[in-house]
Amino acid sequence: MAGRRAQAETFPARMKMRLHRARIALRKSGVDYFRGEGSDWVALVGLLLTVPVITLGTLVDPVWCSPTALVLPIVAGGLVLRPASLLGLYAAAAAAMIVESAKLGPYAEGAARVTPGTVLVVAACGFFGLLIAQFRSRVGVPWRRGGTMLFDLRERIRVQSKLPQLPEGWHREMALRPAGGQSFSGDFVVAARTNGGRTLEAVLTDVSGKGMDAGSRALLLSGAFGGLLGSLPPHAFLPAANAYLLRQDWDEGFATSIHLVLDLESGDYELFSAGHPPGLQLSAGSGRWEEKAAEGPLLGVYDGAQFDPIKGSLRPGDVLMLFTDGLVETSDRDIAEGIDRLTGEADRYVSGGFHGAAWHLIEAVAKDVNDDRALLLICREA
Repeated sequence: MAGRRAQAETFPARMKMRLHRARIALRKSGVDYFRGEGSDWVALVGLLLTVPVITLGTLVDPVWCSPTALVLPIVAGGLVLRPASLLGLYAAAAAAMIVESAKLGPYAEGAARVTPGTVLVVAACGFFGLLIAQFRSRVGVPWRRGGTMLFDLRERIRVQSKLPQLPEGWHREMALRPAGGQSFSGDFVVAARTNGGRTLEAVLTDVSGKGMDAGSRALLLSGAFGGLLGSLPPHAFLPAANAYLLRQDWDEGFATSIHLVLDLESGDYELFSAGHPPGLQLSAGSGRWEEKAAEGPLLGVYDGAQFDPIKGSLRPGDVLMLFTDGLVETSDRDIAEGIDRLTGEADRYVSGGFHGAAWHLIEAVAKDVNDDRALLLICREA
């Protein structure tokens, strides 16, 4: 034991241990820096070095390198630095401007001098940069990860809205278009195959609000609804979702939802609705669309709500279409007219099949509507 301890305490062993610790510390600091949790000293040093470079360029040729060029590191600093570091950069920029003013002479002697307008422009850019940095610091967004966090949120919603693979003889697809061309939507789908894979359960939800305003609530609800789906009997899902929404106590906390429970072997299904627009079923035999409207109040309005299902069956060649109100209802068009227009456009795909039809239907029916739009298609192939 003593021999091993002596061997471990030799100079090469100690150096190897220190090198190992240094390597781990360097790796950790690099990861923290990339994630935005480390110090911003590297960015600060880089921006501080640009200040004398710009100052030297201004003194050499003030016509091509104007004194207002100092706004460049100031604007960049407002985007990447913390408020405390930003003040240090501002101090360096102010000192550089004093040097430029002293070397170039009074602004009354000619162009390319440090004028009062130059000072105002640089000061205004610094003020707005400080506001941005303080806001970012208050909300706790890492200084390099703000855009990445929003990207992660969008991808999580997209992943949670993926539909499971269906057995042969079935086709499913979903299209989602947020309001105003944004990346975030108040409409979402959660779906899972339950009962040993025999049953498809899909829930299409429309959260109050639209676009970015409803995106955070949609992310929270999609995670909660995804956890409830398959963990409860189908008839208990909407009551549990309603109770969850009531517990959030949001000022604008209601949502509409439609819950499909489809037997993939027989084609029989149940539709549960919480204030949602009706589903539409195409009968291959008659070629007509039939509304499937279940009864139920909005989610998040009052406790103890009851949701009564409507039953149906998908035969070979039949299609079931679920959608949100943004697809069929606008300020100048009621829902009945919107449904007629939607079914009219959908009739064009009856002969050729509905593969790829969801996205094209939204484009044809509600391309320029300033609301979130979602469409879910379930087809039983002939």
